[in-house]
Amino acid sequence: MRTEEAHPSGAPVVDFDAMPTLGDIPRYHGRERPEAVALTFEGRKTTYGEFDRHANQVAHALLASGVGKGDRIAYLGKNSDHYFELLFGAAKTGAVMTPVGWRLAPPEVAGIVADAEAKILFFGPECADCAAEVAAGLSPSPRLIAMEPKGADHQAYEAWRDAAEAADPKRPISTSDVVVQLYTSGTTGKPKGVMLTHDNILGGRRRAADAQMAWNSWGPDDVSLVAMPVAHIGGTGWGIVGLYNGAKGVVAREFDPFKVLDFIEGDGVSKMFMVPAALQIVVRQPRAREVDYSRLRYILYGASPIPLDLLRECMEVFGCGFVQQYGMTETCGTIVYLPPEDHDPAGNPRMRSAGLPMPGVEIKIIDEAGNSLPPNTVGEVATRSGANMAGYWNMAEATAATVGEDGWLRTGDAGYLDEDGYLFIHDRVKDMIISGAENIYPAEVENAIYGHPDVAEVAVIGVPDERWGEAVKAIVAPKPGTRPDPADIIAFARTRIAHFKAPRSVDFIDALPRNASGKILRRQLREPYWEGRERRVN
Repeated sequence: MRTEEAHPSGAPVVDFDAMPTLGDIPRYHGRERPEAVALTFEGRKTTYGEFDRHANQVAHALLASGVGKGDRIAYLGKNSDHYFELLFGAAKTGAVMTPVGWRLAPPEVAGIVADAEAKILFFGPECADCAAEVAAGLSPSPRLIAMEPKGADHQAYEAWRDAAEAADPKRPISTSDVVVQLYTSGTTGKPKGVMLTHDNILGGRRRAADAQMAWNSWGPDDVSLVAMPVAHIGGTGWGIVGLYNGAKGVVAREFDPFKVLDFIEGDGVSKMFMVPAALQIVVRQPRAREVDYSRLRYILYGASPIPLDLLRECMEVFGCGFVQQYGMTETCGTIVYLPPEDHDPAGNPRMRSAGLPMPGVEIKIIDEAGNSLPPNTVGEVATRSGANMAGYWNMAEATAATVGEDGWLRTGDAGYLDEDGYLFIHDRVKDMIISGAENIYPAEVENAIYGHPDVAEVAVIGVPDERWGEAVKAIVAPKPGTRPDPADIIAFARTRIAHFKAPRSVDFIDALPRNASGKILRRQLREPYWEGRERRVN
């Protein structure tokens, strides 16, 4: 039996071995602590006993709808407690949950739903028009179920769920079965479905509990704020962690800096995960220095580097422990952490690092040929652990290019390890841009811009941005005789891709720089904007 380190409040023993799959989480806590609150959402409270029963009903409703083991269902909407009922209900049947970003444009949503071959598309009220457009354009068309009844012309989720029986379906589920499929953009512009198994998600959590790290200790009085979007590993993964540990999860429909302060004060939030751009907005609110943070124990942050001055400000205002998290969708999130004891308001060399490998995680730095490099030598960061994805859905070549036969996964980040094993991120091997913790690949944006009648060629780069970390910039070579308007190009891109992916600015150039083989020299385009900075990520 694995147990956690004793929590300051005196946590009960949690038998993590009793929860090898996601479906076992509500099953276990529903049996051990049925009256404890599992989730709250806009005034609605769900106990662990109710959560287990609802997951059972979802499982039976899915089976009655023709969704079997290995089938995909999709969720298009903002955060909701009902999303987690769907996720864990699907887990009990062997179905796979595919959450889709609600900010995506309809063509992007349609591409993901079609690629996943989702049989049912559950949608939130803010996505009703998008869901209808997507379903109408696909063949076969997924069944539509409305998560909330507000103005919906389709069956409502609660009615669909409550018509099913509440007994445990008791379906045979393996820890190696895929349970979540998260989509991440690719270098070609085509989103890739990252397949995560039960053991990918939970195995590392068990190993972390064995290590008895104080910041990773949870107790029955802990309250977790789930504010990051569930279409990201930072939202779905963080929600799972709290439920796995039997804590109460406060689900925020979306990130709102004013409401975050209300949650901290009114709900007694003790742990939360946020990205640096979100932390900056919260800490700069006028009343941020008036809130009672006495219940707040730890803030975990990650997805992009944090400026030292911002971190100092957050440490001063919140007065709690801080833990940096480094990882990616393909690794189920966190694989490297910087512990609270390495956070010094005065600053120290380790605060520039991503931190140390999580228990059970291997990290090495490799050259282009895959050879290991010595300490303090920059190369590509590679990782191996049980958290590495099962692969990309229906993309064997892309999977093989990312994860070798030896199990080592290439992250696409450039960095180095120091003599003590701390990982420092220096740059990106790939061209990915991270803006407000959203991963954006230039190819997606370039594809959206190329159709503009005045654009001869375009290259997209990430440039420093004080609020979002990085901002998307398009470098455009106009067609001869044209004088395109930057605002028109940005508006054109927004009709094809999500607004957050579209460029925030456009610069013009006579011709894009290329090497002898014709490849755009993107790094040469980026250099003037990053000149004088210690690293080429922000």
